[in-house]
Amino acid sequence: MINILDKTFVPFIPAATIEHRVSELAALISKDYENHCPVFLVVLNGAFLFAGELVKRVNLSCEINFIRFSSYSKTESTGEVKEIIGLDKDLRDRDVIIIEDIVDTGLTMTELVKKVREMSPKSVEIATLLHKPAALKTPVSMRYTGFEIENKFVVGYGLDYDGIGRNLDSIYVLA
Repeated sequence: MINILDKTFVPFIPAATIEHRVSELAALISKDYENHCPVFLVVLNGAFLFAGELVKRVNLSCEINFIRFSSYSKTESTGEVKEIIGLDKDLRDRDVIIIEDIVDTGLTMTELVKKVREMSPKSVEIATLLHKPAALKTPVSMRYTGFEIENKFVVGYGLDYDGIGRNLDSIYVLA
């Protein structure tokens, strides 16, 4: 059990389980993109740990770029997507893999995929560490999913509660 600000969280997904699944996803991506040089588009801030661990295990030449969107306040999605840092990489005729920490409502990912598709890439796929199917408000197709979880608030491994908890190597759920 850990306390972050005014909330208590309990262990949910241990570090070793996360590491094993990240290695599996990296192997799948390496196989799927053999002889390609994809652009990994990392959604900040939450996806930074997942992206770092995933990309260093991918056995491919690749490029990495970052974008930041925000749709959360405290423990709830606001339902409103705000672009904070824009995409400045030319993606025309490139294979793009968006790396996200968690897809829950699907609103942020829908907006991001729309923006990326406007740049005429060869392909666009999503790699997410976590997915909350019960929270979806709009359908999202994800090729690489680490874990499907219940619609509960989680922290750790890049995910935060009001900016705190990203540095935890395991994932914790609100008690």
